[in-house]
Amino acid sequence: MAEKPTIESKFEQGLFAARWLMAPMYLGLVVSLAMLMVIFLKEVAYYLPKTLELTADQGILAALSLIDMTLAANLMLIVLFSGYENFVSKLDIDQGADRPAWMGTVDFSGLKMKLIASIVAISGIHLLKVFMSLGKGDAAHAVDPETLKWMVVIHVTFVISGVLLALMDWLTAKTDKH
Repeated sequence: MAEKPTIESKFEQGLFAARWLMAPMYLGLVVSLAMLMVIFLKEVAYYLPKTLELTADQGILAALSLIDMTLAANLMLIVLFSGYENFVSKLDIDQGADRPAWMGTVDFSGLKMKLIASIVAISGIHLLKVFMSLGKGDAAHAVDPETLKWMVVIHVTFVISGVLLALMDWLTAKTDKH
């Protein structure tokens, strides 16, 4: 087998090294995660003193807001860890008890499915919060019917997209590899 020309080898090494251009983006996700944590703590600090005054609906809406942020943070971690490991480099960390079981096992297809599932969950929670505020007569949280219609259409689009992605992955897994 003939050896590749030096220029081709150097070019391919350069292309392979370009994956490190993604590293600052993953660092940016760490900063975004810290920002989300500050917002989460701000929300907790806002609701905690009001706990005894909240109605059941208000308490559920507060909890849904915190769950929404937690799901977004989980999504960031999944993208951060699996994206880095799939596209940049393996994380050389201890295989101890603290390492999540899914780390190192989520491929691009799994990442896609986790991403769409998180987006559907976040969209669903947001939609549930809007539905819970309907009919309360609260002008501050009023949603016009057109906006509500589009929120439902977008959520259903996310759900259908998730089902279609899962179907495509299932079909791909069932076909013979060429």
